[in-house]
Amino acid sequence: MLPQAAKERSGDVVIVTNCAETDENLANMIADFRAALPCESRVVNLRQFPFDGSCLGCFGCAVTGKCVYKDGFDDFLRNTIQTADAFVYAFTIADHYTQSSFKCFDDRQFCNGHRTVTHGTPIAYLVSGDYRYEPNLRMILEGRAEVGGNYLCGVATDEGDTAREIRQLAENLTFAMDKKLTRPANFYGVGGMKIFRDLIYVMQGLMKADHKFYKQQGIYDFPQKQKKRILQMKLVGTLLAVPSIQKQAKGKMTEAIVGPYRKVIEQVQGGNKQ
Repeated sequence: MLPQAAKERSGDVVIVTNCAETDENLANMIADFRAALPCESRVVNLRQFPFDGSCLGCFGCAVTGKCVYKDGFDDFLRNTIQTADAFVYAFTIADHYTQSSFKCFDDRQFCNGHRTVTHGTPIAYLVSGDYRYEPNLRMILEGRAEVGGNYLCGVATDEGDTAREIRQLAENLTFAMDKKLTRPANFYGVGGMKIFRDLIYVMQGLMKADHKFYKQQGIYDFPQKQKKRILQMKLVGTLLAVPSIQKQAKGKMTEAIVGPYRKVIEQVQGGNKQ
């Protein structure tokens, strides 16, 4: 165990984890990290949150700004996690990612739409497992930080000198909070925001909260000519704002999204049979 550092600095660091009672290694990493920090921190364990279910892909939050589930996740996310001065995510690798509660947490964050509401907040990871053998996971962690506009302070693992990595990560996170560090966006950051920018502008009639946010933040930095598509999306958004139509449309949005892929799969399956 690392010695306790004096909590001399201000700041609220939230550690979001899915640590199980039997996961002693991850629990020890979290305890050491909290000890090394020169400021206060708090732990939020996703296993203890009463999720009603995973994201349905219903797009209800795109119209109303509220999740269709009544488990209070959107308020929990905005008032318990996103109010922090820094985010630390801690998990043990399983099936090339981690336990399903973290996937549910990730997906349910779509209640924020495509809005980078935590832009500028530093982020760090504590990962237990063979992280060096997971290139896709490394890409996901870097890409999320880039697209969200979060300064990635690093990833501490238990593959080598764990104590040294945790101390270094605590120092990096503290320095990033003190100096409000930012870095120029790389390919993930620039490319990801261009994709979202184009998508939200065309679908502004449906994704009203995203459109308002993008206008306020000056993200629309290009001319767009897809007027017919924009009008179509405005019509869809207006219709889905009607509760009776919203009820009838439940489940059909997902079918519309996967429809084109279903046709391709059916064609491939049909060709294999011949």
